[in-house]
Amino acid sequence: MTRLVDLTRSVESGMPTYPGDPAVSVAPHATQESDGYRVSRLELGTHTGTHVDAPAHTESEGDSLGAFDADEFRFDARVVDCRGVGANEAIGPDAVPEPNDAADTDEMLVFRTGWAEKWGSDEMFAHPSLAPETAERCAERDFHVGIDALSPDPTDGDGGVPAHHALLGAGLLIVENLTNLDAVPDRFELLVLPLKVDADGAPVRAVARI
Repeated sequence: MTRLVDLTRSVESGMPTYPGDPAVSVAPHATQESDGYRVSRLELGTHTGTHVDAPAHTESEGDSLGAFDADEFRFDARVVDCRGVGANEAIGPDAVPEPNDAADTDEMLVFRTGWAEKWGSDEMFAHPSLAPETAERCAERDFHVGIDALSPDPTDGDGGVPAHHALLGAGLLIVENLTNLDAVPDRFELLVLPLKVDADGAPVRAVARI
């Protein structure tokens, strides 16, 4: 029997964000007591919580989300276990499956760093990241990338965003801040449906169908 496993961070006031991104607020706009109904006001950035990066996020000529059909946010995903990589260390290109080791249906590599467990702590910013050549190898093999951390690039550092450029520059998508990966098998169908907004990215409800 098919079941769905939620891999999404809850959107809530004061939740962690990427440094410099807008703060998140979920606040009452209308209430039962004063208005007879409830409406909430939601303030957040396009890269809040579990979200997808469109190529337009870092590429001046890249497509925004409006260029993608809903079916393009469904992937045959494969987990790459990188929990042995330490804080601020790079995930090397050997982590990317060789063509003869990857199933023909593999579309997205989900890098499991274990940093989902550090969400909300100071340590969350020192997550492992993809070495530039690792991202380039993913792009060469046409793999979209998911990760259970803030970014496939270092958050602490001045090295730019080479992994973003390699992947988004190739027209691929990046999904960040996945969680609950211990509840899915090594291969699964991943649905990451964003808000229908023509922007550089958007929060998603990430669900594994297994």
